[in-house]
Amino acid sequence: MTTETGTFATPNASKYLQQLCKHFAHKTEVDFTETEGAISFGLGTARLSATDGLLTCHFELTNAEDATKAHHIIDKHLARFAFREAFTAMDWTTTA
Repeated sequence: MTTETGTFATPNASKYLQQLCKHFAHKTEVDFTETEGAISFGLGTARLSATDGLLTCHFELTNAEDATKAHHIIDKHLARFAFREAFTAMDWTTTA
């Protein structure tokens, strides 16, 4: 299993976490609070956390080759919600 970790420094971390979770709840299994969330995808599970000033996504992938797709899923949707902050992509790192 590989974990892709993305971070986004924002004062709206909790807001964006909730928006992402509510959006995907129409399509897949989601569990969330104001500060933590989990979204199940076919390629793995995205675990989100929001603290003061930081949104973090730990995307647990069953196949490391899906990293680019995982980044795209989160970044594309987050860009819709964080457009006022000129968001383009999370800062992603890989942990084996």
